[in-house]
Amino acid sequence: MYKIIIVSSIIDIQRIDNFLINKFKNVPKSMLYRMLRKGKITVNKKKILPNFKIKSQDIIKIPNIYINKIKPIKYKLTLNKINFLKKTIIFEDKYILVINKPSGIAVHGGSGINYGIIENFRCLFKQKKFLELVHRIDKETSGILLLAKKRSSLKMLQKQLMEKKIIKEYIALVKGNCFEKKYIYIKNFLLKDFSNKKIKVKIDNKGKYAETKFKIVKNYKNIMLIKINPITGRTHQIRVHMSHLNFPIVNDQRYGDDNLNFQFKKYYHLERLFLHAKSITFIHPKNNKKIKIFAPLSKELNNCLLKLKYNK
Repeated sequence: MYKIIIVSSIIDIQRIDNFLINKFKNVPKSMLYRMLRKGKITVNKKKILPNFKIKSQDIIKIPNIYINKIKPIKYKLTLNKINFLKKTIIFEDKYILVINKPSGIAVHGGSGINYGIIENFRCLFKQKKFLELVHRIDKETSGILLLAKKRSSLKMLQKQLMEKKIIKEYIALVKGNCFEKKYIYIKNFLLKDFSNKKIKVKIDNKGKYAETKFKIVKNYKNIMLIKINPITGRTHQIRVHMSHLNFPIVNDQRYGDDNLNFQFKKYYHLERLFLHAKSITFIHPKNNKKIKIFAPLSKELNNCLLKLKYNK
């Protein structure tokens, strides 16, 4: 037996994974993603991927056998967790929430993780009926993450994203030396590879167009601090592009240099990826004013830069 869902007229455009996560809050995200990948969930009788965009009057078909067997997941925020989440908030008003996401925390559940940062904040703001991610950043990456508190805000901000009006700036520590003072562009196509347990992205003309620009901020001994502006927002885009240029990011376990990673763990005591979403610039969805928000570096990343400075 199947459950049939006709998408409401209040839905304009929304990712199928986000829709299902909101609809079936007691179902583990890992199960929903698995059903999507295996084609057990269809839209208008067609198999779709998690990033498929649904619209009003679309017909979603999902097996009832999975949904009915799920027991509610009990989740309660401890006082320490509440305090931790509140400390990550950089900016908040009635329309948006901006946080400084720590490294090591996924933005949403899935792939064996029941609760990511969005689920935690929904639990924190239980009185809010609506809270959605405007964009995503990797689990290993820290920094700016923008959330919408109203559907109207989400639509306006996602429109800015599509029109490339939202400017995101990252900083990263990478292998190599380069003395270019101007921005360097890299343009190609990126394709997700699902053949392994962990998704890996590769450069392939069959993939989606990806563009990144970056600039050298400081040269150390065989190491560079760079600032990066991703023009597009593909999965693992910055990490793959840097690796392709032979400038792998420090402590990138998926696309990086094993020897470099070992050195930074041993001599600089750095255990995490050195990639940080430093700032975001956008037009506020209510007052139409341009706003730029900064996320400070963690103590761990700052200490690493200090050690590099004195070990030149």
